[in-house]
Amino acid sequence: MNTPAEYFDAQYARAADPWALGERWYDHRKYDLTLASLPRPRYQRAFEPGCSVGVLTELLAARCERLLAADRSASAVETATRRTAAVGHVTVSDIAVPDQWPEGSFDLIVLSELVYYFDVPTARRLLRASEESLVEGGHLVAVHWNHEVTEHTCTGRDVADRIGDLTGLGLLARYDDPDFTLTVHERHAVPGPALSPARAEGLV
Repeated sequence: MNTPAEYFDAQYARAADPWALGERWYDHRKYDLTLASLPRPRYQRAFEPGCSVGVLTELLAARCERLLAADRSASAVETATRRTAAVGHVTVSDIAVPDQWPEGSFDLIVLSELVYYFDVPTARRLLRASEESLVEGGHLVAVHWNHEVTEHTCTGRDVADRIGDLTGLGLLARYDDPDFTLTVHERHAVPGPALSPARAEGLV
């Protein structure tokens, strides 16, 4: 069963940033590791579904020519829009993935603290849509909490394993923290090893 929309509405009704994403060292560290994991210095068109209040969105914007961020909560969209108002190449939209999905392709998709809110069939649709929206050589980055939470259907390690089942993606990096798991996958037309940053620059 998917986490109902009412859960998120109740969270944002009690606070603009109900998970204190902009305040805790845990989240700052996680975001730093997420940004450091990006194999390229710049991306042409990125998508961040489930952006919440836009803390990671604001950081990702520095690495992207265009960034589409989205959330199902109108309150979160409003807060994220205010946070990124000075960044002209960021668009924040009210999109409920995977039933709604943006048109076009992306060279970066970031799934941060999102997939575990969906049941297995819906999560698979979300991951498949992400895979199919990536251009050749594009990257799918996923980072999720590893502790048990009532509203979560799985852990970050489970999410990483499910992404690993997608045949069109090759694993570039995986970081297993006691608190979260972070993975970076690359889209391939033909299955094979992902192109590391060193190989991309001809160092090896």
